[in-house]
Amino acid sequence: MESPQPSRRSFLGTALAAGAATAAVTGPNLLLGQAKGANSRFRVGVMGLGRGRAHIKAYLDVPNTEIAYLCDVDSNRLVTGASTMEGKQEKAPEKVSDFRRILEDPDIDAISIAAPNFWHAPAAILACQAGKHVYVEKPGSYSAHEAFRLVEVAKETNRQVMMGNQRRSYPGTKLGIEKLRAGAIGDLLYARCFYNASRQSIGKGQPAQPPAELDWLMWQGPVPDAPYKDNLVPYNWHWHWLYGGGELANNGPHGLDIARWALGVDYPQRVTCAGGRYHFDDDQETPDTTLAVYDFGKAGISWDGASCHPRKPESSPFVTVYGSEGKLDFNSAAGWTIYDKDGKEVEKHTEPPGDVPHFTNFADAIREGKPLNQTIADAQTSTLLCHYGNIAYRAGGAVTIDPKAGRLADGQPEAEKYWAREAYREGWAV
Repeated sequence: MESPQPSRRSFLGTALAAGAATAAVTGPNLLLGQAKGANSRFRVGVMGLGRGRAHIKAYLDVPNTEIAYLCDVDSNRLVTGASTMEGKQEKAPEKVSDFRRILEDPDIDAISIAAPNFWHAPAAILACQAGKHVYVEKPGSYSAHEAFRLVEVAKETNRQVMMGNQRRSYPGTKLGIEKLRAGAIGDLLYARCFYNASRQSIGKGQPAQPPAELDWLMWQGPVPDAPYKDNLVPYNWHWHWLYGGGELANNGPHGLDIARWALGVDYPQRVTCAGGRYHFDDDQETPDTTLAVYDFGKAGISWDGASCHPRKPESSPFVTVYGSEGKLDFNSAAGWTIYDKDGKEVEKHTEPPGDVPHFTNFADAIREGKPLNQTIADAQTSTLLCHYGNIAYRAGGAVTIDPKAGRLADGQPEAEKYWAREAYREGWAV
């Protein structure tokens, strides 16, 4: 396995400077200075082969697309990811353990990032500065600071950056938003988001040597070095503040993005968040039960999450939007139902979900100059709702936001402690 090497960092530093200079004089819909056109081959590398296997599956259905690289710091996952492509593409992708190998290739158009949250912004920023376009999974940033920085770099380098809010590309979800805009339930007042799951205890991990197949140093990447323990990888990092943002940052972006999109709001003026770790006595630091509430002045949103209780037989929609004349329920797929104020069903739409339209839109934006269904600036505005909620939870329950700038209002020192990561590993600072 390859670990971060100064020689690679030095080489890439030169490439990044050149890439940034090139990107700065090109338009946002150009690939390394020249438009490719609708019939041009789109070459992409996929980083992180857990969720990344879904990226592979989607790209295989995007016309004239080549998956040129697969990357993972776990050699077993690298093999498993490659096996999903056997016989499905004329040329087998190159397998690498360091994503910077992808950025060094001048023929690569984009990188698709499905690594853990703490990698999202650092990897995406390096990719933009190397002249690559970026598809990055939600939440796209580990902290509020990273959210703003990612948007800045995408603008500075004129790169197309898309986040994995795939519902932005579902025809059914877009139709539901159009119904709301057309006044189907009157004036839009409030939205409620629900997330239920039945996650089990993660137990109490023990210090151990990292498994032979895992490059532990590279897995941590921008995070300050910490001892390996046996219940952290591949998924339970989500529930540790050093690496993740709990369920609010994990699944919150999907529902909160629809709610904010539906209401047509951006930054809130006040956020409250309460909850706790109620179900198990284990290593999880983030809450398993959360209620975050966002006040936008003219409208409001709430996110109600229960990670360890499916709440059966209670049936909650994915997102409910309330209006003066009724409500619209979005389900977790691509369908919705409209009710009047008496609870009578007025209209219903059903549609299966699918990732392919979102990845196709990403490729089309790069090849043909089509607009992204959601810019990274808009996507990170939704992600910031998750960061605000976590900051409020950790800083006493509530924070006040400047609704014009999206920053914390002055005079909240406890909240400011959680705005950005305290420290990065040397050489990886955002």
